Amino acid sequence: MQTSPLVPGAEALEGIAAGSLAELVMLAPPGTVERRYAVAQALRALEPKGALTVMAPKDRGGSRLRKELEAFGCVVEESAKRHHRICELERPAEPVGLEAAIAEGSARFIETLGLWSQPGVFSWDRIDPGTGLLLKHLPALSGKGADLGCGVGLLARAVLASPGLESLAMIDNDRRAVEAARRNIEDARATISWADATGDAVELADLNFVVMNPPFHDGGTEDRTLGQRFITRAHAALKKGGTLWLVANMHLPYEPILTPLFAKVERKADGGGYKVFEARK
Repeated sequence: MQTSPLVPGAEALEGIAAGSLAELVMLAPPGTVERRYAVAQALRALEPKGALTVMAPKDRGGSRLRKELEAFGCVVEESAKRHHRICELERPAEPVGLEAAIAEGSARFIETLGLWSQPGVFSWDRIDPGTGLLLKHLPALSGKGADLGCGVGLLARAVLASPGLESLAMIDNDRRAVEAARRNIEDARATISWADATGDAVELADLNFVVMNPPFHDGGTEDRTLGQRFITRAHAALKKGGTLWLVANMHLPYEPILTPLFAKVERKADGGGYKVFEARK
């Protein structure tokens, strides 16, 4: 059984019955709150004396992993391999602090955003500067569109404010973001899918527009081809004359991808280390 919020179709660790697993192996996430939440969920799901192996890169939480596990009452054997820290243990009969760690890492309503979100989701408790810049320059859109990498629905909320909108397909590969988006967006014109936005699991064709702030990290490592695949997917989904609205970090070289694909590419705004493009097919 695979459990991951970032693998569409995988089981949710939160949904596994308490005390039902004999063994679990985990690559711990880098964020402290998210990591403690995931480990607490693992300990909750394991039976007493169930085997737990947790690993993390040394510079992405691995150096703190043993201490965090010991805080849950675990007796830990630690080793190191290939820049990772590996912790092995048996679930104690009565681990401590699980409820608090799970509560701290669970979904919540963010008052400053007016949206539900969860630690571990991209920019989970604030408007990231790139999205903020795109929102300032995004016109009222109409017809059929898509929000690729929709997150919790921040861009979608603005797009759905347009009365000329017919439909909006929202896609993200993070289950937590999708679950939050389904709480945040209650508009019948929107469909929200847990899927790879660059794949073909969700059919997209003849769209009038696509909006996106594509990721450029995969597993914590910069991957410029990821954003390029988002652009290629958007181009394929648009009808002739359809538009892509895109925001990206200034250093990302998306122009060589946009220019040959689209009939017209305009850089609409710069600011705070970000750039906004309108590209017409």
